[in-house]
Amino acid sequence: MPSVRRLCHELLERQGLTTVFGNPGSNELPFLADLPDSFRYVLGLHEGAVVGMADGYAQATGRPALVNLHAASGSGNAMGALTNAVASRTPLVVVAGQQVRSAIGPEANLSNVDAPALMKPLVGWAAEPACAEDVPRALAQAVFEAELQRRPTYLSVPYDDWAADAGDNALAVLDRRVGRAGVPDAEQGRRLAEQVAAARRPALVLGGDIDSAGLFDEAVRLAERLGGPVWAAPSQFRLPFPNRHPLFRGVLPAGIAPVCEAFEGHDLVLVLGAPVFRYHEYLPGRYLPEGTRLIQVTEDASAAARAPMGEALVADPGAVIELLVELLDAPGEPAGAFRPVPEPATAEGPRLHPEQVFAALRDEMPEDTAYVVESTSTNSSWWRQMDLRHPGSYYFPAAGGLGFGLPGAVGVALGRPDRPVVGVVGDGSANYGITALWTAAQHRVPLTVVLLRNGTYGALRWFSGLLGVPDAPGLDIPGLDFTRVAEGYGVRSRHVGGVEELRAALAERPDHPRLIQVDTALTTPS
Repeated sequence: MPSVRRLCHELLERQGLTTVFGNPGSNELPFLADLPDSFRYVLGLHEGAVVGMADGYAQATGRPALVNLHAASGSGNAMGALTNAVASRTPLVVVAGQQVRSAIGPEANLSNVDAPALMKPLVGWAAEPACAEDVPRALAQAVFEAELQRRPTYLSVPYDDWAADAGDNALAVLDRRVGRAGVPDAEQGRRLAEQVAAARRPALVLGGDIDSAGLFDEAVRLAERLGGPVWAAPSQFRLPFPNRHPLFRGVLPAGIAPVCEAFEGHDLVLVLGAPVFRYHEYLPGRYLPEGTRLIQVTEDASAAARAPMGEALVADPGAVIELLVELLDAPGEPAGAFRPVPEPATAEGPRLHPEQVFAALRDEMPEDTAYVVESTSTNSSWWRQMDLRHPGSYYFPAAGGLGFGLPGAVGVALGRPDRPVVGVVGDGSANYGITALWTAAQHRVPLTVVLLRNGTYGALRWFSGLLGVPDAPGLDIPGLDFTRVAEGYGVRSRHVGGVEELRAALAERPDHPRLIQVDTALTTPS
């Protein structure tokens, strides 16, 4: 009779979850015993960095990723990073250690009383098996729930369960497969097609789910059939459309009033693979202009249910795109040439303008580079200068939780060793996930980190103006030298002073991680 541990290892192997992102405590060691040779353990030095790396890895590979965390303390440390994974609908399977069963009730040290409640309602599913024999089935459920819901799941396992006998029935879990089909039925498809075909001035809004699902090129085909403007949904965490395509109008502003203004003159707004909408700044107004209809297509049932306006269809956006492309079989007007990139702005004094940095990245890095971006105050500069035409080119913290950038970049680089990966990180956000540099060094990940140092929390400075709080304390962070910090973690680093020095550094192609620190002028997100 196999042990629970051996059976669970085999289950994870069959499901392809053989890369384990973790920071173990004592409760986790029994699970990690006797890991098969096919498993790879990626150690992070803080649980937030662990989850950030797993998030980037899962997004880059398109497959669930396995996370191993300590009980209440380690799980609590990870919750900030989990908010990004929830918002990006990243399928993470989090397995956490728990005290032995007999010690939980008396609340022995390192016990996590009512462990599932700690993580709810953040994760999509959370449980602690009622007995050791149920652990393999519960682990399988955690994997399938993560895949079906595209959201993190959480399983707490008492550490004495791993050595227990699995029981006769547990073997049945090894051959399980769970799938999902979300094609609209004939009536739903007919109605949707008629509404789109009848629109005089349709507009298309695409969410990060389009890129996550591998529908980047399909979305371009649909947009060119429709011939109308295309926006990325507000608070975008992936780029679902080439940003210099002549139909692309940029990322929608994350406020009610400006979104309404953007849709003025359009009779139909078709939203694919996005919530409606993830607003940020409180800019009240009408949700939609008079006479504008909105149709949302998403696989996320909760996003469809909570939308404050419009009609929603819970279905696979890919199936809907295929249906509409077939319907609109006559190509529209030629889309025309991609929009040219403007000359980058310059800054006074010795600091570079962020646009100069991004222009250098655009020109010197390969065109299929994947960028993990966490420099929030340079958002407008980023979109003015970049030319991204490939799927999987852009990753951003989906919930705005800082600390994703560096770990996420490490995870993307681990998940896509076939592509160049660059982390574009501000000096404010870098501190939240700085320990990920150690993991990059240990695994010799060929990652480039471009760190923009302006000595302040730039996005907060912008918000202080919006909110009328110009004298808020704690906005400046002078005196940080990330080249010395990175060297301490084993990452080769340099501080560049001018555009030509930056371009020369970016033109190099090292086979190890590196950090390039650039002093930049303060800019605003928009």
